[in-house]
Amino acid sequence: MIGNWTNFEFETPFFLWGLLILPFLIFWFFYSNKRHTPSLTITSVSGFKLKKSILVQLKPLLYMLKIVGVGLLLVALARPRNVEVSKKTKSNKGIDIVMAIDVSGSMLAKDLQPNRLEALKEVASDFVAKRPNDRIGIVVYAGESFTQTPITSDKGIVTRTISEIEYGQIEDGTAIGMGLGSAINRLKNSKAKSKVIILLTDGVNTAGFIDPRTATELAKELNIKVYTIGIGTNGMAPFPYAKDRFGKLQYRRQKVEIDENLLKHIARETNGKYFRATNNLKLESIYEEINKLEKTEVEEFKYYNYQENYRLYVLIAMALFILEFVLRNTVFKSFI
Repeated sequence: MIGNWTNFEFETPFFLWGLLILPFLIFWFFYSNKRHTPSLTITSVSGFKLKKSILVQLKPLLYMLKIVGVGLLLVALARPRNVEVSKKTKSNKGIDIVMAIDVSGSMLAKDLQPNRLEALKEVASDFVAKRPNDRIGIVVYAGESFTQTPITSDKGIVTRTISEIEYGQIEDGTAIGMGLGSAINRLKNSKAKSKVIILLTDGVNTAGFIDPRTATELAKELNIKVYTIGIGTNGMAPFPYAKDRFGKLQYRRQKVEIDENLLKHIARETNGKYFRATNNLKLESIYEEINKLEKTEVEEFKYYNYQENYRLYVLIAMALFILEFVLRNTVFKSFI
């Protein structure tokens, strides 16, 4: 009768309260039947030893057929049914995001664990996973910049791209202006209602032919919001400075230098926000905050498919009533 208990429900469960009266009806039947059964007191029954008909013993079955039928009708009135719910989400405020990631040699510094670049890749991948309704692109930059992945809704591609980012892909240096410019170029033709750049660097602009402030003005004109992140601890940190004869990087402690004034200027002019990530937990909390600041409005549509089960209960109840009527007027007719 019931296909799937997980999605089973009663549309009008009020009628189920009627089932509580059935035990009282059964009790009343046997009680009243006993009261109305005639009795004869005699000293001996030796002369009445006749084989008792089984039909007499089955007579209460007629009443039970009625009771079960009434119970099934009450269940049918409660409208048992299976409900299948399908959901469809629709984003009505799309956000296009480009992450501009510094891949210069200083990103191998070990003030974050295991180093700045690897810590960023882990957090950035988690950020992408939490933005299922947005399109995301990846730009990497050092002494120059290029688009690693155009803006796409395929999160698998974006996550794989982030995991494959490595130092040495491009000429070393820190061209913040070019990184920002490449990200802007990805977004300039975007039709999204909100356009966002997350620009991460750990240094000072030392390369490239695009001035970061010029790129900032362009982002402002195109209504692109820029969140800037300076990654690196305060004070000293172990930086790579050379490789030994086996090709292994050598580290030494040196002062961390980040052009915070520039990053604050970029964020302020574009209505974004500046963050400083001094450790792994801080970097993670920054991306969490950006995730909360840039909310994607999503409409969820639910479609309900109902499979009504009451008809089967009605048919069985009617069959029981008909069976009771036939038995009462045929087999049990002489005993009633």
